[in-house]
Amino acid sequence: MVANRGEVAARVIRACRELGVQTVAVHSTADAESPHLALADRAVCIGPGPAASSYLDMDAILQAAEQTDCQALHPGFGFLAENALFARRVLSQQIAWVGPPPRSIAVMGDKAAARRAMKAAGLPTIPGTEGILTSVEEAREAAAAVGYPVLLKATAGGGGKGMRRCNGPSELASAYAEASLEAEKAFGNPGLYLEKIILGARHIEFQVLADHFGHAVHLGERECSVQRRHQKLLEEAPSPALDPGLREETGVKAAAAAAAIGYTSAGTMEFLLDGEGRLYFMEMNTRLQVEHPVTEMVTGVDIVSEQIRVAANCPLSVRQDEVRWSGHALEMRVNAEDPERDFRPDPGVVSLFEPPAMEGVRVDTHVASGYRIPPFYDSMIAKLIVHGADRAEAIRRAEAALDRFTIEGVKTTAPLHRRILANPDFRAGRYDTQWLERWLLDGGS
Repeated sequence: MVANRGEVAARVIRACRELGVQTVAVHSTADAESPHLALADRAVCIGPGPAASSYLDMDAILQAAEQTDCQALHPGFGFLAENALFARRVLSQQIAWVGPPPRSIAVMGDKAAARRAMKAAGLPTIPGTEGILTSVEEAREAAAAVGYPVLLKATAGGGGKGMRRCNGPSELASAYAEASLEAEKAFGNPGLYLEKIILGARHIEFQVLADHFGHAVHLGERECSVQRRHQKLLEEAPSPALDPGLREETGVKAAAAAAAIGYTSAGTMEFLLDGEGRLYFMEMNTRLQVEHPVTEMVTGVDIVSEQIRVAANCPLSVRQDEVRWSGHALEMRVNAEDPERDFRPDPGVVSLFEPPAMEGVRVDTHVASGYRIPPFYDSMIAKLIVHGADRAEAIRRAEAALDRFTIEGVKTTAPLHRRILANPDFRAGRYDTQWLERWLLDGGS
């Protein structure tokens, strides 16, 4: 069972088909005409359009899995992918969970606990609190100890929710109240912890894979610093800012840390890189990442297939000394949003959808001409991934692919990607996590 929708559902179904595994796709009434359903062997409606009544309805999904005799369930990303309770319920029905053990999800899902676990495993962590804050006064003391600016973060958070920056003591009380309230509404957990903000930081993440036989490998890093409001827009591998020695050292430590906590399946260790070239562990995502294709393009390793193999109790198909990196890859998220109107979502009918067919270009999508984008879900409709012999060739190929990518009927972020690729700072690899927002404030030209 593929317990998700859209682009990631199509991606998982294709991996299953290559492995000879039959699939059941679940869908809401709003997704009843989604083209990706035709890829699956069966499709089951699990509820109305709002995610709370369909893709987040554990009972409906598990009932569908039971009725269709599914032997395994892949949660994709988002929705229930990092829900430890859901993973336990899947396993309790004697269905294989295509993901890490529920305990790993729970530990890494608690960001404060994750920091402690990774610090114990030998990874450097961002200066901040060791556990959950109990009061504004405790936050004030911690901020004074590490130095402003600081970031208040939801311990159960993700996607930029439950986060507030504080530049000084006068901002702390209101930021604490706002972040805690937002965290409770978004995640049902108001707990916060505090981190020092690493000024000029870059967002670097390492892909790890681990099986049930004690094998853990890393597939190198991805650069994810082109982001807006903590939402990634463009990713690349390898990072133009990381030297080979730090890459190897951190990758080995990340894989060892995953093995130390009994992790299995695919996972991503997220780090911040400071201006002095030091990496600090930030959090771990216990699921498939949206940007996993750039790693697949430079390593040749099919991460989704590895997830399925591990869930079937097979060893990883690759050992660390067999991992090879070749060339450079970029991924551009094509969202149905209008960048000229503060990235306002633009659902509607895609009257014409013609992706580029070029060497070194991959398009992951569930969209076809005539598809109606529902208003209930994330606005991403496609991912354009390109590979080149080096970074310069990858950028040239990305520009050519965008020129040949036709999407009509809705506004998208594709034109913005053309501007990003043409920017001298991006072309030189001189950017950090605040770069895109600064550039857009200056007019984005």
